[in-house]
Amino acid sequence: MKNFADNLVRKIAELDNPTVIGLDPKLDYIPEYIREYAEQLFPEEAAKATAKAIWLFNKEIIDLTCDIVPALKLQYAYYEMYGVEAIKTMLLTTRYAQKKGMLVIADCKRNDIGSTATAYAEAVLGNTDILLGENMEMSGFDCCTVNCYLGIDGVKPFIDVAKRDGKGIFCLVRTSNPSAGDFQDQELADGKKLYEIVAGKVSVWGEELIGEEGFSSVGAVVGATWPEQAVELRKLMPRTFMLIPGYGAQGAGADAAVAGFTADGKGGIVNSSRAIMTAWKARGMDPKDFGKAARLEALDMKENLNGALKNRKYV
Repeated sequence: MKNFADNLVRKIAELDNPTVIGLDPKLDYIPEYIREYAEQLFPEEAAKATAKAIWLFNKEIIDLTCDIVPALKLQYAYYEMYGVEAIKTMLLTTRYAQKKGMLVIADCKRNDIGSTATAYAEAVLGNTDILLGENMEMSGFDCCTVNCYLGIDGVKPFIDVAKRDGKGIFCLVRTSNPSAGDFQDQELADGKKLYEIVAGKVSVWGEELIGEEGFSSVGAVVGATWPEQAVELRKLMPRTFMLIPGYGAQGAGADAAVAGFTADGKGGIVNSSRAIMTAWKARGMDPKDFGKAARLEALDMKENLNGALKNRKYV
């Protein structure tokens, strides 16, 4: 039976790269020549022109990084804000990246209970019964992010689909944003922090989905901006795979990003979005070389993370 965590661990090992690229496109990130070309193709259909520009941008980055980066993360909001045509582009991007051998994570942070949570889980990860007796995979993501602060009622439907279809989820445990501590750091009557209680639950929820590589397909989002807490969270979640945002543009360096990895350097994948997509600007490169710039940035990130793993500062 398929196991998402096994697939991810093996892909990271194959490429020696614990990196996931976040493709969260904004029109400002896309070179002008691509935007102009898309406008020429759809001079009277702005939404289609926008979606076309995003697709051409995404495709080039995938083409030039798929052999060195194991996974892609797509943030729903950056497609939804451009409308239905861009959502189609998100799904096209997903399928294209998968054909190129990348695992694709939907960063949608779904949160609901009961039948609604089931509908979300089937929509993003699973299958839907439709007319004419058909059952179709509507989105086809390999994994998605889940806001688990409603408790098991909001998570079990996703776990059920993940177990059935070999997919994965990442539950929000300790997020990277500055105000996360307003709630997540609150101390309870027993002296534990709220995020520590959530971590314990995530660890238990994932026990049935631990794969051959020793990690569960019920993972955790743990921000790179809190390295000391990541070390403690690894102790609470020894078999939990971590998705780690906050590297680069959000301020965390490589040492902090790998703080929650296991002693043998496994169990985590670090996300970079803006720094990859806008590398052509930061490096002062020709806009037509934006894909090459993304590749260079991804290679630098790989080197930095692997170097940090060899010289751990947080243990």
